[in-house]
Amino acid sequence: MPSRSTDQATLNGLLKELDLVLKVAPLPRSIEARTKELLASILALSEDLTARMPTAYDKPAAVLGSRGGVKTAQRGSEYYAKIAAMRKTKAGVRPRKEK
Repeated sequence: MPSRSTDQATLNGLLKELDLVLKVAPLPRSIEARTKELLASILALSEDLTARMPTAYDKPAAVLGSRGGVKTAQRGSEYYAKIAAMRKTKAGVRPRKEK
């Protein structure tokens, strides 16, 4: 599924291409001015929305991930050494069920 930023970038590209086509192709004078005015407003709005798009650092996963080092520092190296020793002796696994 495409992201919103990809969709917005595609929309910007299509609008710029439409702008180029309208500059090259002749239009009746009655609609030329209004068409250019509407296209200019759409381009401005689209670029403004793209500028407001949240970055990767504004997303919740990035915010939560930034807290990981704090918890690791609280536990200390002894905690991780103890877990590693339990893994080596298989002391950290659930006991087998008795039959």
